[in-house]
Amino acid sequence: MPTLAIKTNNGKTAGEISLSDRVFGAERNISLMHQAVIAELENWRQDTRNAPGRGEMLGGGRKPFKQKGTGRARQGSIVAPHWTGGGAAHGPHPRDLGNKINKKMRRAAVWSALSAKLADSEMVVVENFGLADKVSTKTAATFLKEVTGGARKSLVIIDEADELTVKSLRNIEGVNIRVGKRLSTRDVVDGGVVVITKAAAEVLSGWADEKEEKEA
Repeated sequence: MPTLAIKTNNGKTAGEISLSDRVFGAERNISLMHQAVIAELENWRQDTRNAPGRGEMLGGGRKPFKQKGTGRARQGSIVAPHWTGGGAAHGPHPRDLGNKINKKMRRAAVWSALSAKLADSEMVVVENFGLADKVSTKTAATFLKEVTGGARKSLVIIDEADELTVKSLRNIEGVNIRVGKRLSTRDVVDGGVVVITKAAAEVLSGWADEKEEKEA
């Protein structure tokens, strides 16, 4: 069972926390994490391109000129693709780019990503962010800089979206905030150093226990 020191101000620690082996000690499954990230990116895309084809154009219901006797090639409609202003031939149309991944795989990918961060020493557990009951972006930014070693990017995971913490952290450059288990593999993989509160770490550690109870 992996353990981490709980960091506080000025490089001090406030004990240790034991983390779930299934959530934070899972095997590093690169292919599964890649599949989960690709699925999320694909599901974010909106392919709304549309080039109206011949059948979607207005007009063109009669022949532009008679079939014979003009000396020109016969034509059936002015909305044919080879006419200026005509419909597009084989143009793009809106389509569903959804890439499905089942719940079990999505959850396992997040666990794998969290475990990889821990194994790479890119995870920090904190008690709080040193905020004295008032919103202070400066205090939160200084604290994060201390515990992450000045990392340019960090993913902050909290157990609940309290106004004090969210308002203090949301405007810090390079910092993303996620609440409880509402995080994706992409959040973790692309989040830089993971800074997780003790309460949130306990919530995530209980994730595996919830799964076992449902399967029982």
